[in-house]
Amino acid sequence: MIFVDDIPFATSQFQMVRGRQILASLLDHPAVLSSSDRLKGTPEKKVSSAERPPPGRLVYVFQREYATVDPALVQLVGTDEATTCVGLVIRSRNTGITSVSHMDFPGVVDNGLAQMLSSIADSDDDSDEASFDVHIIGGFDDGPKRHPINATVSERKQKKEGFSLPLCSKLIEALHNSQQKFHLQTLCVLRHNTKLDSCGNACPIVSGFLVDTSSDSIMPASFDRSSRGPDEIVRRIRVSLSSDDSNWKGRLLDTYDTCHDRFEIAPCTWMSDWKSYASSLQQLSDSEFLLRCSTSPYAEAPDFVESERRKWNYLIENPDWRHTFTGKKPRIFQRTDDGGWSKCA
Repeated sequence: MIFVDDIPFATSQFQMVRGRQILASLLDHPAVLSSSDRLKGTPEKKVSSAERPPPGRLVYVFQREYATVDPALVQLVGTDEATTCVGLVIRSRNTGITSVSHMDFPGVVDNGLAQMLSSIADSDDDSDEASFDVHIIGGFDDGPKRHPINATVSERKQKKEGFSLPLCSKLIEALHNSQQKFHLQTLCVLRHNTKLDSCGNACPIVSGFLVDTSSDSIMPASFDRSSRGPDEIVRRIRVSLSSDDSNWKGRLLDTYDTCHDRFEIAPCTWMSDWKSYASSLQQLSDSEFLLRCSTSPYAEAPDFVESERRKWNYLIENPDWRHTFTGKKPRIFQRTDDGGWSKCA
């Protein structure tokens, strides 16, 4: 159930409608408009682990990952690089435990939401008092205004909808249908999160955010490579190749151990023939590479191609997943005294 300004939004008129209709009504709500404007008006925080002093104990979430953090152990949690993807924040009002995910397609929403709620469950969650603050940020109006005359019906529908709208609609529908109480604090998506670049291409206004776990305050953010650790390349590979692994079908990728404040990068398998695919990609020009690898090539950050090329180069050099996940065990990283990460033997 969704609440806005502590009032249930799921009134009787919405009992039998789909997420798309509920989403459209939410986007017109004055409180949603106000919170979106407030977020967009907040200066973007540029996060770097090279900062002195360091920004604090940080947990970074990549695409299709989730992480649930204890405010007693972690000060900051966030994600970026979200164009057609959506970032979801769920914070327990009882404990302050905060879960952040970076969802990239509708098929991961139902199981992903269940994973997040399970990880923040506490002794009061079965009572009538259990409730959660929710922020939904990312996704933009990525559907083109025109489509080719010779496009098929299915192609016309996908092009008209884009990628963001189906994802946002599914997420709102899942929250609406849940028995949990979700207090919507931020809904900065779609038309509320769209601008035009100098060439007239639509792109997101906010593509990343940082949550202060002690206060639940949230701000736009971008992260450099040093702050997207640990194990950046392997985690990027899991995003691209997890669809081949039945263990991760329709699920968010396990990443972080809440109780011990450490990363446990769960194993993901891949076929050796990915090496030839990666090699073919590396032969493309940067512009061709961008068009091939992105759902929103005109909205990506300047370092997108470089980051993706490093990922595919790793696969060329490491075609056997068992060399990455030795003994089929997770890759574990512990927190260091300065707030960084160190790989366990």
